[in-house]
Amino acid sequence: MMFNEVPFIERFEAAAKAGFKAVEFLFPYEHVAEEIAAKLEANGLQNVLFNLPPGDWAAGERGLAALPGREAEFRAGVAQALTYAKALGTPRVHAMAGVLPDGADRARYRATYIENLKYAAAETAKHGRTLLIEPINTRDIPGYFLNTQADAHGIREEVGAANLKVQMDFYHVQIMEGDIAMKLRKYLPHIGHIQIAGVPERNEPDTGEINYPYLFLLLDELGYDGWLGCEYRPAKGTLEGLGWIKRL
Repeated sequence: MMFNEVPFIERFEAAAKAGFKAVEFLFPYEHVAEEIAAKLEANGLQNVLFNLPPGDWAAGERGLAALPGREAEFRAGVAQALTYAKALGTPRVHAMAGVLPDGADRARYRATYIENLKYAAAETAKHGRTLLIEPINTRDIPGYFLNTQADAHGIREEVGAANLKVQMDFYHVQIMEGDIAMKLRKYLPHIGHIQIAGVPERNEPDTGEINYPYLFLLLDELGYDGWLGCEYRPAKGTLEGLGWIKRL
């Protein structure tokens, strides 16, 4: 979402020059893993996260984990993601749940989701990786299966895998339910990654209705030692918008 001014493979150098020590991206699969690994090493960057294959992204698919009948494709995606994670030294992978069709039997999709997550958690655990799930707001992705923190943590508990964590994007939380600080306090031990953006435009985090200075202080108070992913769309260019880092 950032450094879109240059092609994907050139963004690593751009991010490093801007001062970033780590990067995340949606999908690495259009590039050979060794090519990405070389860019990470050359620029002193760590890759902290990417997503499992999402299905047919161009056709509007946003993940396979909850889709009945796609289990074999999902399992193949787990294997592919782990191959990349090993090559890139990536500690976390995110399994997108998917979009439900109109009139879908939600219970059936939930059962599929649980079984797929049990499989993926077991496979990622073999390789010392953390598996993430993320509630996403229904304005950005209408029909997305997983939408609230409570639902995500309920599913995490039902799966019962120690390496399954929830990816908490403050942008999605604010749109769907708000009360970010209290949810952060409640769920922090089970949060595996945090992402930030301004609400409602999804621009830089110093814009919009979320009080990020307060939340950053709260993260320090609570002892969060993970990464914050800048999953926002720069309003006027990536470098032009980075002043928020010093201001906040």
